[in-house]
Amino acid sequence: MFRYLCLILSIFLIFPNISFANCPCKEQAPLIPMKDFFKNPEYSSFQISPNGQYLSYAKPWKNRMNVFVKKIGTDKELRVTSATERDISNFFWKGDNNIIYLQDFKGDENFSLYSVTKDAKDLKALTPFKNVYVDVIDKLENNENEMLISMNKINPSIFDIYRVNIKTGKINLVEKNPGKVDFWLTDNNGKLRIGITTDGLNRTLLYREKETDKFRKVLTGTYKDVFNPLLFTFDNKYIYAESNLGRDKSALVKYDLANNKEVEVLFEHPEVDISNILYSKKRKVLTGVSFVTWKTETSFFDKTREDLQKEIEKLIPNKEIAVTTFDKNEDKVTVRSYSDKSLGSYYLYDIKAKKLSKLVDVSSWLKEEDMASILPITYKSRDGLTINGYLTLPKGIEAKNIPVVVNPHGGPWHRDYWGFNPEAQFLANRGYAVLQMNFRGSTGYGRKFLEAGNKEWGKKMQDDITDGVEWLIKEGIADPKKVGIYGGSYGGYATLAGLAFTPDLYACGIDYVGVSNIFTFFSSIPEYWKLDLEVMYEQIGNPEKDKALLEEVSPIFHVDKIKAPLFIAQGANDPRVKKAESEQMVQALKARGVDVIYMLKDNEGHGFHNQENKFDFYREMEKFLGQHLGGRVETVK
Repeated sequence: MFRYLCLILSIFLIFPNISFANCPCKEQAPLIPMKDFFKNPEYSSFQISPNGQYLSYAKPWKNRMNVFVKKIGTDKELRVTSATERDISNFFWKGDNNIIYLQDFKGDENFSLYSVTKDAKDLKALTPFKNVYVDVIDKLENNENEMLISMNKINPSIFDIYRVNIKTGKINLVEKNPGKVDFWLTDNNGKLRIGITTDGLNRTLLYREKETDKFRKVLTGTYKDVFNPLLFTFDNKYIYAESNLGRDKSALVKYDLANNKEVEVLFEHPEVDISNILYSKKRKVLTGVSFVTWKTETSFFDKTREDLQKEIEKLIPNKEIAVTTFDKNEDKVTVRSYSDKSLGSYYLYDIKAKKLSKLVDVSSWLKEEDMASILPITYKSRDGLTINGYLTLPKGIEAKNIPVVVNPHGGPWHRDYWGFNPEAQFLANRGYAVLQMNFRGSTGYGRKFLEAGNKEWGKKMQDDITDGVEWLIKEGIADPKKVGIYGGSYGGYATLAGLAFTPDLYACGIDYVGVSNIFTFFSSIPEYWKLDLEVMYEQIGNPEKDKALLEEVSPIFHVDKIKAPLFIAQGANDPRVKKAESEQMVQALKARGVDVIYMLKDNEGHGFHNQENKFDFYREMEKFLGQHLGGRVETVK
């Protein structure tokens, strides 16, 4: 259960006819209030009930996102949760009458499970345990009262399987973790039949044909081998899996676990890994697979599902369309539209009647005509590796000699995506170009690209970031004296590394919950990460065997090289990157007289989620960047 940190030769655009330096420039977009980018949406996360009669969704109440329910065809809504400390962001229907949701305490990520009826009654804390992480393994959709969950209640390092009754609150242990299983999967009847265990660097898939059988070892590989079971075939004989065994890019395969052999390759892409699968529970058929090039795309296997997509796309033109939830009979679906310039809208689509009803606009106060385009870019690193990314240019300003904010993503085993990015739009509105890149070690581009990041924190991974900046300068887009760097989690580390290892490149930096000292980071990781500690040593470096390397790439040991002003933000309850990572950097810089601003929020964890804290962070960011890069700053009365 690996919980990651959630952390130049030439360049050309995918759209080569676009010229940045000579683009026709219209009037600059109006200065949009900071809060408009970061306040809670009016509505979000619409889900249809299994019987197709109700909708659940999140909506602000007392500045927190809470869950509401209303019957389809009526305007009357009922709030079913009353969260006042933190937003509720993870919830779902359990049967036709109950809402299940997960919530942690002040960002500590020890998520607890709650149940409440759709009429706001019978609220239960199903897992009222301190310092316990809960995850849902199987909703057991055909069982009205029970679910399978995992908890690290007995041993904080590993997760056992429990059956919980949402009516009585009773919890029973059903599968004791043999010691090192960090992944479980049930079949289509809710029977626990797959586990994946680790001995550090190697992973072994355990399988049983019946729940009463003992698990047996089927497939063993190193941490570099991707074999992720996704779903049992609907006869429960085989599995659909994401696999890079014998290939570089992970493909969708059908696999026979009983005989340990790959039966069929269902889909593979020459450039990227698969991302997700689509399937019909009612018709018991795999309907498609998604993958991400510069945008999310889908290859359909099923004409019915493909026709549904086409129908909706005709009704909502010029937008990306995602079908988000189905009712049990698959007669009605909820739909989300989006683009790079809009958070989009939610819709309800009646498949039989072919009727589309708009539910809400997510953020009606933002106008698409005032937003910037997020353009895909591709460039070569200094050692010839292809790096993909995105460039957002301020609307109405000639892309010539302008200030830039470089924004490396977190993870680092993650990637950036095309779509509406409130941070990029906010920064572009203030007059900055925003550069995002999927440096080596990012996910989605195959095994070799991922492994190219091994033990390259602060080295070639950082070079990939630097090479993008140097291209912007070479092309005349960036003012070389006005380049800032900002990132969260691993991106925060990359910010500190950029200021320490290329001190003349950046005019300022913003580190948001970033690692400063890899030694102290390793010594303070959550207990439930420790099964994967050996893998992290291979990917980052071993504190004992690679001591010299980790000293070389930990920014805390190079504060004497940092000269640019720095803004650091941290959540006090962050379980991934402890506040000591930020505080030791603040103390070391202040001792040297380097300008550093430190924002610590006592009710936050790995990133700020509460609306008022986001406002404080981005308000300070705006002032900081305005002072050091010269962008626009909102005057607040």
